[in-house]
Amino acid sequence: MATGTFSQKVNRVTDAHVHLNDLASLGNLMEIREHLGLDRMNLAGIVDARSGAGHAQGLCAKVSGGGAFYCFGGLNHAAAISDGKVSAPSLAEQVDNLISAGCDGIKLLEGKPTSRRKLPFALDGDYYGEFFARAEQRGAALLWHVADPEEFWDPQKAPKWAVENDWACGPDDVPKEQLYAEVEQVLQRHPNLRVILAHFYFLSADLPRAERFLQAHPNVKIDLAPGVEFLFNLSRDPGRSREFFLAHQDRIVFGTDIDSRSTPAQAAARADLVRRFLETDRTFTIPGEADELLEAGGQNEVHGLDLPEDALAKIYSGNFESFAGAEPAPVNRESAVAECRRQAEIAAKISGTAPDDTEAGKCARMLEGLD
Repeated sequence: MATGTFSQKVNRVTDAHVHLNDLASLGNLMEIREHLGLDRMNLAGIVDARSGAGHAQGLCAKVSGGGAFYCFGGLNHAAAISDGKVSAPSLAEQVDNLISAGCDGIKLLEGKPTSRRKLPFALDGDYYGEFFARAEQRGAALLWHVADPEEFWDPQKAPKWAVENDWACGPDDVPKEQLYAEVEQVLQRHPNLRVILAHFYFLSADLPRAERFLQAHPNVKIDLAPGVEFLFNLSRDPGRSREFFLAHQDRIVFGTDIDSRSTPAQAAARADLVRRFLETDRTFTIPGEADELLEAGGQNEVHGLDLPEDALAKIYSGNFESFAGAEPAPVNRESAVAECRRQAEIAAKISGTAPDDTEAGKCARMLEGLD
């Protein structure tokens, strides 16, 4: 499959939710993009404070990828996870650093219950207060994972793969409704905050609630990165789901959650699953070559929505481009190297590794060597 041929119905497709795990797998991700025929990918960087991995390799991809990649940077919580033993810029300063380096937005995993275990701070509390204020002030685009499928809080329904990844929630984990209440407070406090909520905001089982939420928050969009449960939920009443997608076609963003360590077959199964759901009126099951998080080879059926081309064009690229920019922002090489060096120094203090040997250090050297 050649670049730009993912869909036979629209001319341009941007996958707004992709993960580049490390520099070593950048070549594989480039091959995946070519194989799938995607025009662009948005690399969602989640910072690992111990290695500096995250947006550091995303900035490298932007420079070497010939305009094929957007990059959303992540936040470094080294000061919090080290009880103050290791310092890092304030979260507000990190917004400025990411924008200066050439990031197109900010990826937040803060809001996922497993993140709450490590960072026990309310989303609407003091810890994040200056961050959201600065993000709103700077007009930063946010891609935010909040909550998880409701099944994760039910020990009888939590999928085996969720349990094995320690994603299932117990009585000590933050309740889903509390996370939603905190997000409401953040959005009310910062009405100009620009947000894509990942994985359909885990509201696919309650479309009336999803509709009320979008109506209340005009600067918010939702993405389609599966979260396979949302495809099953929306397939229970495809007529009603199609009505929702048509009514909110300006607020829905295409994404796959492809991982750079995936095989091309796994990536193709994940991306084509969303494509068939959007473009066809067929009923199908998850193919066996899909990764386990999609419950490959199961019996649950997905029913396509057969959306018109004008709606598909918005969902596949227009809505994300209006949000993050028609073109990826240029990388400021000097600022990007400084940002990678900053991440490398933090990682070195936490891990005891030499700064140049951290993932961020390797990225800094790559950026310095790229023409």
